[in-house]
Amino acid sequence: MTGSRHVDIRFEGIVEYHLAIELMKKLQQQRINDEILDTMLILEHPEIVTVGPRARNDGISAPPGYETFPVDRGGGLTWHGPGQIVCYPIFKWDLEGEDSVATIIRKIEEWVIECLKGLAIPAERDSRMQGVWVDGYKICSIGLSFLRWTSRHGFTININTPGHRVENLSGCGLGAATTTCLSKLGYVVEKQQIVQLLIDNMTHLIGRTVQ
Repeated sequence: MTGSRHVDIRFEGIVEYHLAIELMKKLQQQRINDEILDTMLILEHPEIVTVGPRARNDGISAPPGYETFPVDRGGGLTWHGPGQIVCYPIFKWDLEGEDSVATIIRKIEEWVIECLKGLAIPAERDSRMQGVWVDGYKICSIGLSFLRWTSRHGFTININTPGHRVENLSGCGLGAATTTCLSKLGYVVEKQQIVQLLIDNMTHLIGRTVQ
């Protein structure tokens, strides 16, 4: 299938992680059955550290004082909490140029990079790990899980996270203090600015147009 596709954007506010998992699974099956459009959830979680298969296989765990939740998306430890944008694209990835997981990840990286550049933030890729980096620090994590080429989970962008909660985590070959947020790098932006740029750039970078 080629061309563009309509997407339904859903702003969910603050959602407990386990409830978001249930919602994503439900929407993923509905999307597979063509009962709904491609759908993107935009929300925030109370603090939680999700633990992916790579972290479990490598024996990596969060430090004491962090609540954790096991997940089936790719990757290792990912912090969620206040001051972070969370985007979950429940998309059927069958448009032109969406023929591999690596290609889809790169499309999402480019989407985030171009949005941040629109705010004069020098975002880029880094050979150390997938995601989006600024000034040598990781500020965006990406992890998807697919069923019949329909995704759940998604990506996070750290805007102004509290204290050193993100920085204290390490995993998947990255040391502590490698992941941070934009405000700690001196970039003061509002969540809504980035959300709006994600929506504005969706058509030409992701092939989806807001319904």
